[in-house]
Amino acid sequence: MNSKQNSSLHGLRVAVTGGTSGLGLALVEALAARGAAVAFVARNEARVAEVASRVAGTHGIAGDVARKEDIHPIVLQVTGALGGVDVLINNASTLGPVPLALLADTQCEDLEAALTTNAVGPFRLTKALLGALAASAREGRGGVVLNISSDAAVNPYPRWGAYGTSKAALHHLSRIWNEELSPEGIRFLSLDPGDMDTPLHALAVPDADRSTLRRPEVAARELADAIEAAMETVPA
Repeated sequence: MNSKQNSSLHGLRVAVTGGTSGLGLALVEALAARGAAVAFVARNEARVAEVASRVAGTHGIAGDVARKEDIHPIVLQVTGALGGVDVLINNASTLGPVPLALLADTQCEDLEAALTTNAVGPFRLTKALLGALAASAREGRGGVVLNISSDAAVNPYPRWGAYGTSKAALHHLSRIWNEELSPEGIRFLSLDPGDMDTPLHALAVPDADRSTLRRPEVAARELADAIEAAMETVPA
């Protein structure tokens, strides 16, 4: 039996948002390497096509989770490509205003945009996929949602107000979802992958020493391990 078949993720149907860059791309690659069938979503159609053609076992979908009108087309394409969903990873996010601004200098529209991408979008997508996730849980296949959090969700870093507030909302949404839906067999994880060497981090902290940052591939492996551990607690 090969390493793919040894993984409890082998054959599972996984949806990933923000799947063409940084941590999202690393997750797509790590999950596909463990034998999962992966549908990933990102805004840039050309980049989606490039990643889908390069990473075997994946299906690319061009869409924006921050746009309400994109949610149901995304859901239809995800479930159509995979035949259902066992794991959803809400990874797509935005920093808010760049350069990072003090809250007093943050435009209301910029805060609203961060909340829309980082909290409302994942809420809408999760809600739209609950039927598929519940069916997966009933079949003993999965029913796991991983929301990518940040230490900015719990620590009040100056100038990270829009991002931190939106990530705090997503983190607490995850906790409430888990309380409400774990009796149905759907498990919610809210995990912080740490400071990583990604385009998003470079945009936020352009002067950071990249050698001190985690590689997204390492974080992706750890997150995949956490999903596997959660799968082991899903009732069969």
